[in-house]
Amino acid sequence: MKAAYYRQLLFYGLPGLPLAMLGLPLYVYLPSFYAQEWHLSLTVIGIALLAARGFDVLTDPLIGWANDKVNSRIGRRKLFILLGIPLLLVGLDYLLRPVGKVDGLYLFTWSMVTYLGWTLISIPWQAWGSEMTRDYHGKSALSASREVFAILGTVVVISLPFLLGSMDNIALTLDTLAKLLWVLLPLSLFPALVWLVERRQVRRFAPLRKVGSILSAHPAIRQLLPAYFINSLANALPATLFILFVTHVLQASEQVGTVLMVYFLSGIVGLPLWLWLARRIDKSRAWVLALVLSVAAFAWMPLLGAGDVYGFLAICVVSGLALGADVALPASMQADIAQQMEHQGNPQTGLLFGLWGLLTKLALALAVGIAFPLLDWAGFAQEAALQSDTTLLTMALLYAGLPVLLKSWVIWRMWRFPFSEVDFRDYWEMSYANALYSARPSTHHNERVQQYED
Repeated sequence: MKAAYYRQLLFYGLPGLPLAMLGLPLYVYLPSFYAQEWHLSLTVIGIALLAARGFDVLTDPLIGWANDKVNSRIGRRKLFILLGIPLLLVGLDYLLRPVGKVDGLYLFTWSMVTYLGWTLISIPWQAWGSEMTRDYHGKSALSASREVFAILGTVVVISLPFLLGSMDNIALTLDTLAKLLWVLLPLSLFPALVWLVERRQVRRFAPLRKVGSILSAHPAIRQLLPAYFINSLANALPATLFILFVTHVLQASEQVGTVLMVYFLSGIVGLPLWLWLARRIDKSRAWVLALVLSVAAFAWMPLLGAGDVYGFLAICVVSGLALGADVALPASMQADIAQQMEHQGNPQTGLLFGLWGLLTKLALALAVGIAFPLLDWAGFAQEAALQSDTTLLTMALLYAGLPVLLKSWVIWRMWRFPFSEVDFRDYWEMSYANALYSARPSTHHNERVQQYED
């Protein structure tokens, strides 16, 4: 039994590694690559990537809805994942290893294809994880497995330029990454697609015109989704400004890789602690404590200046420990809500995780839209030695001050989260009792399904 449980955790979490390896290149390396190697203007690159990202944001809930609705002999989640694999690999190959006429339209087209393939895999994959078990803490373990491999994938990408000796050669790094992903992505998904079971779904689903009512479908959704979005924005701000902060405030650009490695490895170390704590004080309270720890660490950030690398490393260790809860527990709470909704005759798991993806990407876009214009207004200069005190203070406040305020709001919002382990278990016990003592349970079930369909 234990062997099957750990095999499920491994096979489900494994695809997180190659999928996470896509994150950093598409957000960090790609603009510089097309500007330096293909001489596209920053304006053209910005418009092309923004348009592709806008398309991607719109497709998340649509693909989530369609993934709930479509049935196939191999399973809904598996079908979409199989459709996404070739689309992602082909799009990624043209994007990271350009051929032919390379212009803004080329960048937009292959970015859009890559994002679409990515979404076709990631949304069903997350929804599938929420359906694999009804165990309250089992879903946390699945989320943690996914995020551990995601962090490892990020560490691999960070290490790749060092391993290749290509610190100043973005083209070589991206070319190697494309080759790696052609091997790693199919290999990582193969065990899940072959050996993991997908539960069949026989209920019908709400038409597309009714999906807007999902926010009122469960009281916990209205609390969790806004909190997740605000926290994602609080995390996206320092992620967006990380390299600039290390380069211009700490003046230690050569330490970027080391500090990132320390931060993400701390996240892996912290994950077992938060899973253990969630079993004792519940998921929402464990997440809140992680947010408090993160706020306590970030509060010291504006005091740092040139050369304070060790102080920054200490902050990264503490905030990195909190990262484990940030990436695993909210998604697990979302899975609990989705599972209860499904059992109540409102199965919209794919749509819920589609909205989850939309909010994640919207937070990243908003972070860029807030941070860069404000830095420009504060007189940002390309050379670290030329930065004014006003610019450095603005960067520190955007990097840490605003995230502290945002996370403080999430702490207040989530402390009284209306869906705990007690609520989850009480619901399933009542549901079981109703089915056990119902005179004609199958008739009642059919009546409920027919009422929902009408």
